[in-house]
Amino acid sequence: MKRLIVSCLVVGLAFNANAQNYWKKNTGKTAKVFLTNSAANEKMVDKGTVKFEKFGQPKETDACIFVDPDFKYQKLIGIGGAITDASAETFYKLPKDKQKEIIEAYYGKNGLGYTVVRTNMNSCDFSSDSYTYVQENDNTLKSFNVAHDEKYKIPMIKEAQKLIGKDFTFYFSPWSPPAWMKSNKNMLKGGRLENAFYQTWADYYVKFIKEYEKRGINVWGLTVQNEPMATQSWESCIYSAEEEGEFLKNNLGPTLWKNGFKDKKVMIWDHNRDLIYQRATTTLSDPETSKYASGIGYHWYETWNNKTQLFDNLTETQRAFPDKFLAFTEGCKEQFDMSKIYEVSLGELYGRNMINDFNKGTALWTDWNVLLDETGGPNHVGNFCFAPIIADTKTGELHYTYEYYYVGHVSKFVKPNARRIGTSSNRAALTSTTFMNENGQLVTVIMNDTDNAIETNLWIEGMAAKLSAPAHSIQTVIL
Repeated sequence: MKRLIVSCLVVGLAFNANAQNYWKKNTGKTAKVFLTNSAANEKMVDKGTVKFEKFGQPKETDACIFVDPDFKYQKLIGIGGAITDASAETFYKLPKDKQKEIIEAYYGKNGLGYTVVRTNMNSCDFSSDSYTYVQENDNTLKSFNVAHDEKYKIPMIKEAQKLIGKDFTFYFSPWSPPAWMKSNKNMLKGGRLENAFYQTWADYYVKFIKEYEKRGINVWGLTVQNEPMATQSWESCIYSAEEEGEFLKNNLGPTLWKNGFKDKKVMIWDHNRDLIYQRATTTLSDPETSKYASGIGYHWYETWNNKTQLFDNLTETQRAFPDKFLAFTEGCKEQFDMSKIYEVSLGELYGRNMINDFNKGTALWTDWNVLLDETGGPNHVGNFCFAPIIADTKTGELHYTYEYYYVGHVSKFVKPNARRIGTSSNRAALTSTTFMNENGQLVTVIMNDTDNAIETNLWIEGMAAKLSAPAHSIQTVIL
């Protein structure tokens, strides 16, 4: 059996179908290394090459990452972030040259390689105010109009789409129906969708898709409801697992299909990992409901105060529903503080979650706001948060946080349709994941979030490259 071990870095290697013969022919092969090292203030720096030498059976004292290309798992749909009202409003407050820099930084050929865009249908907390696309009590939806989005959101989405090209993957999520459709008559603070408006609300999704596609923005998918178990001070709406299933089976699913949108990828849940297994097994237990769902979305907000998020719940959910993809649809660091935007812990939060999420079967990974201002907003309820790029709208200065670089160590090198490859570390301090791109290139991501540097080995078929993983670092190695 072919074996590959990688260190606490992101590693990419060109790999032939016959790995054994490939490595026999390439003794002395070199691999490129890219490193983000907080102690040296190095961010995605090209560190040159490392050389593979003969290396027999590793000892327990040898730190290694093992990667086996014989074991191929989920296919990557893509990686990206949300263009919310807040992101777009901030974007258009900046000078033109800064706007261009941001778009290039995420979507350009030298940027992070983002291909996924999420946005909000109706307002969310990261909007300057609450809004919908229809007039009060318009049951027929004749007044439906997305003019609100044409000022900021749609233009920014189209800028991203232009650079992404064929891999553009766009989906949306509602935070709340209009207040008059809800039990509490308020878009904020929870409440439920009234039974009498189930079909009207399903028609609303179709209207949204048609209006965006009229404007050249192809809709790849949607989630049924953002955070359906959270009564928030901002836009929110509660569904039990059974209620979400009933709405999908009787209204949303059939309405999409009848309108020619059978190809749209519907994702259920769209909330934290803690309840993902219960929600999936309950909502999708009915085959008539399950047939309308393509994926299961989730967030990371269940355990902020420790490093042990509930990643195993993803494994169980994927085992139960191998025909559905797992989608990380939102995550960010909350409680914005401008004085902390250069802390490496922000990046490590992202690295830890991305690596573990992918290793547990995730196929789509979407950050929250791609851009926020110097307040961590705008946000109409004061829920200010961090983003990979913070823009000071008063001075025009752009601040690239470690979030940006840690995400980039994956997104810049792992391309859509890459397949995740079996990977194992023999040191708890080193976390890693591996993908094989369609061109045969292997990319292994490795992170060291401890206070100690670790010397390690990237080991493949009796060959190994020695790698150094500085404290609080992440790396990418490309062969």
